[in-house]
Amino acid sequence: MKAWEENIRKVVPYIPGEQPQVKDIIKLNTNENPYPPSPGVKKAHEEMEVSRFALYPDPAAKELVTALESYHGLDAGQVFVGVGSDDVLALAFLTFFNSDKPILFPDVTYSFYPVWANVYRIPYECPKLTDDFRICPDDYKKENGGVVIANPNAPTSLALSRDEIEEIIAANQDVIVIVDEAYIDFGGESALSLLPKYENLLVVRTYSKSRSMAGMRIGYAMGNKRLIQAMTDVKESINSYTMTRESIALGAASLADEEYFQEKKQMVVATRERTKEELRRRGFEVLDSSTNFLFAKPNSVDAGWLFEELKKEKIFVRHFNGERIKDYLRISIGTDEQMDCLLQAIDRIMA
Repeated sequence: MKAWEENIRKVVPYIPGEQPQVKDIIKLNTNENPYPPSPGVKKAHEEMEVSRFALYPDPAAKELVTALESYHGLDAGQVFVGVGSDDVLALAFLTFFNSDKPILFPDVTYSFYPVWANVYRIPYECPKLTDDFRICPDDYKKENGGVVIANPNAPTSLALSRDEIEEIIAANQDVIVIVDEAYIDFGGESALSLLPKYENLLVVRTYSKSRSMAGMRIGYAMGNKRLIQAMTDVKESINSYTMTRESIALGAASLADEEYFQEKKQMVVATRERTKEELRRRGFEVLDSSTNFLFAKPNSVDAGWLFEELKKEKIFVRHFNGERIKDYLRISIGTDEQMDCLLQAIDRIMA
């Protein structure tokens, strides 16, 4: 090893879902929304002045921040925006988790959490989910440097009640508790109403799932003004211009199309429930999902084998090699037509 290599920070990176660069596939592996962004987003995009791309965007992303504050009924200074919720969460880890005590998050959850902890050299512990993949609030009632809960959780698709979330927050008022609500629009109870009660709570959301804008990379956090200002100070110490002009404008436009948003969200939920029952009818164990995906165990065949066989049919789902979840597939919800193709492929493969 050369001397300069000794000073390189070495980490095991997060591995995102495969993004195949081929046509004519059914992509059910990264929990994207199968429907396009709202008509208002399309209109705002068509009206954009491309010449203005030569200018830096507003570093405060005021148009988007103000729209989000209004949409959620929050005061000025309670919203932070970033390049997808991954960017927002990474900044939150860097900003809030700086003690010598370990932060807590489940052993089976969003696999970026341990990556950020390792990158920023944050100690962490991972309380185990129960045998049926549920988070036990009592596991988070011990000394720690912070708590991160994905609710609903991924990849398990299960949600805690608001009372259970509050139980965790109430037991940890000396540290920051982050509730990652990437999938909350598809089920579960949001912790947003708890913000006035708990100054240590940060709620994080994304446009990548329910708002059909994964390609625009828009995420945001909501909390009290001191938390938001602290994140802003750290962000401004790294990169002032994180949001593009396009993402700011289109993100704000999306919030105005509430009827479209609710309609497409309910379509995803209806397709999810139908697909869940169809998989169960085929002998799969499927958890009751509060997300836009299903966590399903094919009891008669190996999950890894079925994952590969579906790829041969040009259907991409997600398989994780973790010991506790290797027998499951995570299946994003597509259109009814796409899910019918999945079910028909499973019938052929397992015939």
